[in-house]
Amino acid sequence: MKRIPLHLLLLVCALVLLCCDVALHFFKRHTLEYLSVDNAARVPPVTWTGPPLETTVVAHAPGVWTVFDNVYALNGTLFVVTSNPFTVPNLKFIISTGIPLIHGEDEPARRLPTDREIRVVTPAQACSLFGDFVVRLSGPSWLVNDPNQFISHYYHWTAELLLGLWRSYASLALDFTPIGRTSLSPPSRLIFTRIGPTEWRDPALLNSWIIGAAFPSLSMEFEDDWTDRSQTHRPYMFERLLVADRAAAVHGESFQKTWRMASQAFELSASKYCVRRNVLDFSGLATEWINGPNPATLHRQQFVVTYISRQGWGRRMLRPGDHERLVHELIMLKIQFGIEVNVVEMDKLTRAEQFRLAGRTTIMIGVHGNGLTALLWMRPTQQSTVIEFFYPQGLAFDYEYTTRALGMVHYGVWNDEIFTRPNVPQWPNYPDGFHGNDIPLNGSVVAELIRHRLELNVNDDAYR
Repeated sequence: MKRIPLHLLLLVCALVLLCCDVALHFFKRHTLEYLSVDNAARVPPVTWTGPPLETTVVAHAPGVWTVFDNVYALNGTLFVVTSNPFTVPNLKFIISTGIPLIHGEDEPARRLPTDREIRVVTPAQACSLFGDFVVRLSGPSWLVNDPNQFISHYYHWTAELLLGLWRSYASLALDFTPIGRTSLSPPSRLIFTRIGPTEWRDPALLNSWIIGAAFPSLSMEFEDDWTDRSQTHRPYMFERLLVADRAAAVHGESFQKTWRMASQAFELSASKYCVRRNVLDFSGLATEWINGPNPATLHRQQFVVTYISRQGWGRRMLRPGDHERLVHELIMLKIQFGIEVNVVEMDKLTRAEQFRLAGRTTIMIGVHGNGLTALLWMRPTQQSTVIEFFYPQGLAFDYEYTTRALGMVHYGVWNDEIFTRPNVPQWPNYPDGFHGNDIPLNGSVVAELIRHRLELNVNDDAYR
């Protein structure tokens, strides 16, 4: 067999290496091209050769909730770009310095916003500050400027912050169905400028359950993320930004009447029910309870009375004998009228069980406390009622206002005295004994009120 000449072998090897090099170069170039095409999905920056996009105030509830389109951020400061600054609300109604709310003669002035928090600038000033491009943050963003003073509390997180955010944002939609469905895009990101990634969580982990159930695709950013973005020293433009600030709320007329941060948001026309539907659906409640039953066809077996007991909590409890008498009266209502009665301590239930029970409840009763936040998941009907027990002459508006805002009826009870709107004291009151374990209650008065609210008549067999 003839031997292949050495020079021919070298030539073949050279050709092979050359082909491999060409192939590798081709692969890299086209792979980078494909990667470049994929990366093109990244939202392009906003550039301009003339004036920049101006900021629009899309919705505003004086005192805390403001929705902007095309609002800018640079070095941690928000910039409202407008050639007509008179269209921008007073900045104290939008944002604050973000310090905790405490009493003191100088405290209100310390909370007023400075140029560090927000500035209103002309388009020409914006060009000078930003140059000719900004980084676009696409989709709806929600920004909360509160410290950790109240955020980790289940009631304040859900009934004030989350419902206020949703109500303000939902006011932009015109196509809500009766059960809360809409084509409005859900929020893309929730930004907390002054708390860390664990400071919003409550001990029972209800806050995380709710936010994950209500908005499963929502991303959350925290103080470090806000600082990181600020320290890039690049300008950013939020396509749509909802700003919330509890300290700004104190300037609002509604807050001064109700003492509730969400009260201004509830003055805007919008659906209340999207968050409720999402949370209850995620928690496994049957659809007929989320959307119904039809109040016109209710029968006694579909009336659900839930007593949220605090007797094992060690704080703010009924007298033991009065608790037992109340439970006895509720059992008698169940026997006499066939209604469902539940006596529960919420911390003994799983999170899903808590939401499912609240979603079916017609009348919720209990001593003033965090457990009554479950009223948020009740379905407003003609019979839907919250009955709250206070130490005599004591009063807090947390659940009273929220019940009414959601279209239900609230009663307060001082032992054997019942009160409701419009006959409610003007101011909250926390007498000695308010947080104690010696709260008196006449259970038969409460049972009679329940019977009245459910229109139960012992001689009426139509509901049996």
